[in-house]
Amino acid sequence: MARDRKPFRRRTCVIAASVAALTTGGALLAELPASAAGLPKGHDVSSHQKNVNWSRAKAKGARFVYIKATESTTYRNPYFGKQYSGARNAGIIRGAYHFALPNKSSGKSQAAYFVRNGGRWSADGWTLPPALDIEYNPYDKKHKCYGLSHASMVGWIRSFSNEVYRRTGRHPVIYTTTHWWNTCTGKSRAFASNHALWLARHNSASAGALPAGWSFWTFWQYDNSGSLPGDQNLFNGSSTQLKRFARGR
Repeated sequence: MARDRKPFRRRTCVIAASVAALTTGGALLAELPASAAGLPKGHDVSSHQKNVNWSRAKAKGARFVYIKATESTTYRNPYFGKQYSGARNAGIIRGAYHFALPNKSSGKSQAAYFVRNGGRWSADGWTLPPALDIEYNPYDKKHKCYGLSHASMVGWIRSFSNEVYRRTGRHPVIYTTTHWWNTCTGKSRAFASNHALWLARHNSASAGALPAGWSFWTFWQYDNSGSLPGDQNLFNGSSTQLKRFARGR
C-alpha cells in the first residue's frame, strides 16, 4: 500500500449478489481499468502522504479512502487524526487499516491496539469497516510468512478478526494478494463468507485470480500511483452500494 516508515513498503458484511457479478476485464485506459470506469474510485494513504489536500482528491474523483492507523502494537500514524477528519470534512467516506506483523504479537492484542488508535466503526454512512492489511513480511524476506505455519496464520487472522468484531460489530475487511493468501494460509477458505476482500493486484487490466474462497472482490487496489494521493482503488459496486456497505447493510 502507500509508503510509510522505512524500510517498509505498505503498500466486508458481503455486498449484494449483483455486486458479485461485476467484472473488470479489458485494456487499461489511462490509469483506470477500462471496463471499471463507472465504479467508485478511492485510494489509501499513510504517513507518507502527510497533509493530504482532501478537497482536491474529492475533485479528482475520490469517493472513499482507507487510512493507515497502526502497525503491530508499537506504531501509530502521526498524521492519522488529521487525515481521517480531513477526508470526512471533504465528503469522502473513510476507514482505518492496520498493518499486521503476526510474528510480533497475537492477533487479539494487535486488534485491540488498532481499535483503540483509530480502528473504530460507526453506522453513520461515512465510516468503512476496519481493515486488516496482511501481506509478505517487508522486514525479513527469509520469513515471508512471518515464520508461521498455515494453521498458525489462520489462527492469528481469526484472533484478530474476532477481537475487531467484538469491539466494533464489524468483521474486518482483509487486504491481501492472491499469492500471499494462498501461500501463507494454505488456501484457507475460512474467511470468505463474512470478510470482504480488498485485493491488491497492480498494473493489470483485470483483478485476475482471487484468493481461495472468495468469488468476488469488494475493493481492488489496482495501482500504486495515479491521480489520487497514495494507492489507487476501486469499489465493486455503485455509489449507493458503497454507502450501504459503510452503514453495515
